[in-house]
Amino acid sequence: MALDRRAASAAVVVVAMCVSVAPGPSAQQAEYTNNFKFNRGQAIQPIFEGWSWAPDGSINMHFGYLNRNYAEQPEIAVGANNRIEPGGPDRGQPTFFYTRTNRNLFAVNVPKTFGPKEEIVWTVTFNGQTERAIGWRQAEWEIDPAGGASSGGNTDPERVANKPPTVTIEALAAVRLPGAASLVAAITDDGLPKPRPKAKPAVGQETPPTLQGGTDAPVNVPQVAPRQPSTGTAERPLGMVVSWIVWRGPAEVAFEPRYAQPKDGRSETRATFSAPGEYLLRATADDGAAATHSQTMIKVTGGTAPTGPR
Repeated sequence: MALDRRAASAAVVVVAMCVSVAPGPSAQQAEYTNNFKFNRGQAIQPIFEGWSWAPDGSINMHFGYLNRNYAEQPEIAVGANNRIEPGGPDRGQPTFFYTRTNRNLFAVNVPKTFGPKEEIVWTVTFNGQTERAIGWRQAEWEIDPAGGASSGGNTDPERVANKPPTVTIEALAAVRLPGAASLVAAITDDGLPKPRPKAKPAVGQETPPTLQGGTDAPVNVPQVAPRQPSTGTAERPLGMVVSWIVWRGPAEVAFEPRYAQPKDGRSETRATFSAPGEYLLRATADDGAAATHSQTMIKVTGGTAPTGPR
């Protein structure tokens, strides 16, 4: 039955491809329709990224998601509209969904006896549309824990010897709006890989080329929500950095700086909240080759709870 569902999904994709390339007015209409972008009202598509072996011999099933909206960032509580089965509905998935594509965010651990025909299904219902990601142990979908290809791995000696950093978050006191929180994390790392300056672009490629012709730009370009974190330097600096996101909570949080570089094993980030509620925040320590996550709860009071779609 599971294989039938996968075959049916593949058939839908093939049919959609055939429709999209068919000549004539219908193809032109499909191209025009697909060129629209939307602030809100669209679905959230969970994504199965692949699976990997955990150090203890168990299996990690990796997931991310695509929020098809360009501005709407909803909170979808764990339950009927945001569930992972079997073993759920709560398997550690996010309940706050940032806009657009968010890759390889978390893993669901299953025992080493998890067979190639068994499935882990993440289901998200939003704006009246239900979407699913079905994960199973297809051999070709084995990845390394960072989400890359498992074959032909990196042979750089520094990256082979590298150990993931550790991150420990200091306890947080409750915040009352319009106050902010100072997020302090203690970081340990082996210093590998050593930061290397980015290569300069080839001569003549300093400025990306401008494409001419092709499909016209969308006629209803939407408001684009600030990408999380919404403030701070956009470009990731070299070396170890600590970044934050909302994992579960009622609204977006502004983190400054976007990438905090630890000094003497300590990083500090300012979090500014836009709405009261309980937040589960996630810190990521990334040394450029491996990353470690840690989460902390914080309660925010005062102000007014958000209403309506975001």
